Amino acid sequence: MRKSALLSVDAFAKTEEDVRIRTRSGGIITLSCIIVTFLLLLSEWTQLKEIVTRPQLVVDRDRHLKLDLNMDVTFPHIPCYLLNMDILDSAGEIQLDLLESGWSKTRLDSSGQNLGTEKFHIGQDSNNAGPEDENYCGPCYGAKDQTQNEQKPKEEQVCCQTCEDVRSAYMEAQWAFFDGKNIEQCEREGYVEKVNKHINEGCRIKGMAKLNRIEGNLHFAPGKAHRNKQGHFHDTSLYDRTPSLNFNHIIHHLSFGKEVEETQTESVSTSPLNGRDVRPDYDTHSHQFSYFAKIVPTRFEYLNGVKVETTQFSATYHERPIRGGPDSDHPNTLHSRGGFPSVYFYFEMSPLKVINKQQYAQSWSGFLLNCITSIGGVLAVGTVVDKVTYKAQRSIWGKKSS
Repeated sequence: MRKSALLSVDAFAKTEEDVRIRTRSGGIITLSCIIVTFLLLLSEWTQLKEIVTRPQLVVDRDRHLKLDLNMDVTFPHIPCYLLNMDILDSAGEIQLDLLESGWSKTRLDSSGQNLGTEKFHIGQDSNNAGPEDENYCGPCYGAKDQTQNEQKPKEEQVCCQTCEDVRSAYMEAQWAFFDGKNIEQCEREGYVEKVNKHINEGCRIKGMAKLNRIEGNLHFAPGKAHRNKQGHFHDTSLYDRTPSLNFNHIIHHLSFGKEVEETQTESVSTSPLNGRDVRPDYDTHSHQFSYFAKIVPTRFEYLNGVKVETTQFSATYHERPIRGGPDSDHPNTLHSRGGFPSVYFYFEMSPLKVINKQQYAQSWSGFLLNCITSIGGVLAVGTVVDKVTYKAQRSIWGKKSS
């Protein structure tokens, strides 16, 4: 019979069954190889079903979009009507008095109990619409020039008809308004009585705002905000006169971007300041608290096709007395003088975006390759161990027989 040409390339040459020697140690090694191979294949199968999140860094191409700010903060020692929030960024955009536009303000008593979310009216009450005299022109108490009113028709006269009008005039003149005492409009509208009645309350604020994806800051400060060519100011006169007030705070929630559940973000920190309680045991009436947040846009892509755009950020904390002077813990450190009692959140956006994409730990091709590698590796090691064991046994038996 003619031999096939394939016989010359057969790498798996066979031996005759009669010349094979089976040993007990070889059986033990074979069973051990089978068990190890089974465990390795089980591990590979587990990894095939495992889902992992692999991050990827790309340039953020959505910098023209607005960024959501989500915030829930409690100030135990400052009343809602005195609390103010503004946002300023490096592009020159300013958002003033944001707490008056869609944010909820919950009044709290000294023990932190809810007193309701009723709005504190600065203007006229509905049941007290002011003087009945149609020709009434309220005084501005020198904050505006009213000396020419008598020579002007009524519609051109400079008047302060309400307490809020007087308050705004004082702000423009950069005068201290305090609680409005002895100001006719404020006494008539009950503003003075309300201010002094609620002065020792706290406030919990909650809401959302839109930020530009650039560097900037948002801050909570006492009193009405005012902006002119000289800078950004707040009327802190009433705050300065009430030493029991301070900006100690509790951050219940702070995040930038779409709010997502912690289970969706795994180990990524989208709100690291949640639960932060800053209430030192010393007087902080004249302190400024600052947070510096580095924000990185982040996208989560899940296996079911859902994509969630949010951010992750890290933050550092600092506080200082606005009066300046040496640090109590580090005498060689001097604090600068200036500013006003407040809580600042400085934010800076990264130009890069992190894409966290869910994937299976390995592909089917990788699974098959690993299985073959595991089986071949175990058999190769088992063969070496069997040969060494067999030669050792032959050597020992040879010495005994001699």
